[in-house]
Amino acid sequence: MLERLQHWLGFGRKSVAIPDALWVQVESRLPLLDFLDPADRMRLRELAQAFLTEKQFHGAQGLMLTDEIMLGIALQACLPVLNIGLHAYRGWVGIIVYPGDFIVQRKDMDDDGVVHEYADEVLGEAWEGGPVLVSWFDEDDAPAGVNVVIHEFAHKLDMENGGVDGLPPLPAHMSRHDWAAAFAPAYEALCAQVDAGESTALDPYATEHPGEFFAVASEAFFEAPGSLQAAFPAVYAQLSLYYGLDPAAGEARLRSAMRRPK
Repeated sequence: MLERLQHWLGFGRKSVAIPDALWVQVESRLPLLDFLDPADRMRLRELAQAFLTEKQFHGAQGLMLTDEIMLGIALQACLPVLNIGLHAYRGWVGIIVYPGDFIVQRKDMDDDGVVHEYADEVLGEAWEGGPVLVSWFDEDDAPAGVNVVIHEFAHKLDMENGGVDGLPPLPAHMSRHDWAAAFAPAYEALCAQVDAGESTALDPYATEHPGEFFAVASEAFFEAPGSLQAAFPAVYAQLSLYYGLDPAAGEARLRSAMRRPK
């Protein structure tokens, strides 16, 4: 099957229909897609298929890429740009997939000008102008509350402005002032909560940098939208405008439908 999908959707090749059974199989493992209505789900499939023709996938550390892995990454990567467009991921082609955590070698210079080298264990990384590196876990081994693909592709969106600062290029109907008015106090509040040892609605890693706050908030926007909306309503509202989606409303509809007597 892997060879067939690579043949159908290999980089630079003509797109061919993916079997419905494969879509259903992969989507069933991605509950974050459940808030989409049927029309949006079909648009997401079309975008994911185009994404697969434009990008090159590589397995690292002996990982054998399967159809399910590549399609699962494509669907998650395309969800944030469903209403933005695939052009947001232009300028690079590589996606490197690791079988779990991996090590990145770092170099940092301290205030005295001394360079320190160290190994950093990470789940993913996005390189400006370069590839996206993501870890892939079996369902039972996936870290709770973490979506590596959404996180790293949010960084890619952020990088469109020439850096990772938590401010991606905004559409014409949005205001940089309103964005900053929502994100800056939320970031400061989360940092204060972490410093005080309090439990937080977002992963404390979001306090590392405003760019990480945007990426972690984007994860929560799709994975736990109701929680993000309750904790940081202004941030949720800005992300809803930016992504053109309202997953919290979809989440509420699903819960209401589940409570409805049969």
